[in-house]
Amino acid sequence: MKWLSYLLILLVSVSCVTKEAEPIKLNSDACEFCKMKISDGKFGAELITNKGRIYKFDDMHCMISYHKENQTTNIQSFYIHDFNENNILIPAETAFYVKGGEINSPMRGNIIAVKTEEEAKKITAKYKANPTSWSEIIK
Repeated sequence: MKWLSYLLILLVSVSCVTKEAEPIKLNSDACEFCKMKISDGKFGAELITNKGRIYKFDDMHCMISYHKENQTTNIQSFYIHDFNENNILIPAETAFYVKGGEINSPMRGNIIAVKTEEEAKKITAKYKANPTSWSEIIK
């Protein structure tokens, strides 16, 4: 009976573990929303549910559209590819965003995410774009 209690505690502990981002396999993984192969490591995105299911997207636009169509899905976290570090995912809530201008992303979301505000300012000038925030993007 004691072992059964330990096993039950272990199973509950394992089921409560938060899941981390999983690298997107370029030219192999498909976008959950538009079903196209994810080929550009600068614009990909990932959504992880509270149940640990990982959904991958070729553009932030696809991830946001999927999220809006699936409002009942409980989300643990959102991740975005860092534009300056090919195929590196960063937490969406901590990223800095630039939108519009001359940015040209796969599904015309035209948003770039980077780790620092300084990088975002450089991209804003280079692409004649505008800074934006995660709260503006996700609404």
